Amino acid sequence: MSDVILKTEDLTKHYGGVQALEGADFELRDGEHVAIVGDNGAGKSTFVRQITGVEQRTRGRIWFDGEQVEFDGPLDAREAGIETVFQNLALADELDVPSNLFLGREKVKFRLGPFSILDRRAMRQDTEEGLRRTGVKIPKLDNAIRHMSGGQRQCVAIARSASFASRLIIMDEPTAALGVQETAQVEGIIRNLKERRVPLILVSHNLRQVFDLVDRIIVFRRGLLVADLNAAEVDGNEVVKHITGVANQDATATFA
Repeated sequence: MSDVILKTEDLTKHYGGVQALEGADFELRDGEHVAIVGDNGAGKSTFVRQITGVEQRTRGRIWFDGEQVEFDGPLDAREAGIETVFQNLALADELDVPSNLFLGREKVKFRLGPFSILDRRAMRQDTEEGLRRTGVKIPKLDNAIRHMSGGQRQCVAIARSASFASRLIIMDEPTAALGVQETAQVEGIIRNLKERRVPLILVSHNLRQVFDLVDRIIVFRRGLLVADLNAAEVDGNEVVKHITGVANQDATATFA
C-alpha cells in the first residue's frame, strides 16, 4: 500500500491570460512535513487554494489518501480530512475558544425542529483535550477571541485544525505577524504534529523556520514548481538561488 497521502499531477491555474500555476507535480508522504517557498506571486498560495478547493483548477488531477478527488470547496476538503490555517485565520471574534474550535461542528444534546441545544460541557472538555494534545496554552478558554493576542489567536486556529485533521494540515504563513515568543509556541505545535506523524504542508518565507521544521523544501517561481529539495542536504543559499533564479546568489537573509 502506498504511503503517498497527497499527489498532484499537472496542476494548473490560469486567471484569464495570467499563468498563476503551471503543471505542478507534487507528492506528500504520510508523516512528512514539507515547506513551500518562493517569492511573492510565485504560485505558493495558488497551489494551496487548488488543493483545498478554495478555487477550481484550470486543469490537472489531485489524489488524496489514495483516491482521485474533486473538491467543490473548502468544506469538501475539510470533510475529507484536510485542515487549513489561512493567514486570515477565519475565527469568530465574539465567540470563546471552545465555540471557535467547534465552529460549524458543534456538539448538540438534542434537536427540537430547527433549534438545537448545544452540549457546551462536552465541547469544553474536548477543547481542553485538543489543546493539551497539541501543546497550546490558552489561560482563559471563556474569553472572546477579540480579547486575545495575535499569537493566541493563531494558536487557537492551529489547535482547531490539529484537533480535527484526520489526514493533513496545511499552514499558510502561520507566524508571519507574530513576535519571537509567539512564533516559538507555534513552531512547538508543528514539532508536536511531527511527533504524532501528522502530515503537514507549511507555506513560509522564513528559511530559518523552514530548515528547522521540515523534511523537504518545494520551491515555486513564476507559477512553476522549480525545485524539490531534501532539507538536510541543502543550505539557504541554494534555496535562494532557486527562489530567485540567480546563480551564485548569497542573500539568505532576505528571506529570513
